[in-house]
Amino acid sequence: MSVMVPHSDLYEESHLKVLRLLEAHPELSQRELAERLGVSLGKTNYCVRHLLDKGLLKINNFRNSRNKVAYAYLLTPAGIAAKAELTARFLKQKMYEYEVLKADIELLRNEAMSKNDVTDEYERHR
Repeated sequence: MSVMVPHSDLYEESHLKVLRLLEAHPELSQRELAERLGVSLGKTNYCVRHLLDKGLLKINNFRNSRNKVAYAYLLTPAGIAAKAELTARFLKQKMYEYEVLKADIELLRNEAMSKNDVTDEYERHR
């Protein structure tokens, strides 16, 4: 039995990963963020812009030591609350998936054992 993940859940998972990474490493560029997430720069840009538009992230500009303007992505209070809510939902979903997977493993283990019993019985009577 496979667990279908609704389309919006995939976005929420991406948003949660971005929020978690940026909370821990606000100085990451979008390119670095994309590399850590294992997704395209375009998908990362889309996700970051969406989180900015929703008011979950804000950008702080500052000058780094090489006289270039750099950015830090900071979670807003709404972003911190959204991250907590997404974390709780994601944990609940993963726990459900884990239980389904455990049941599938037990079914497969029982099938494999019963098949081995039949094979062993056949071999003994040959």
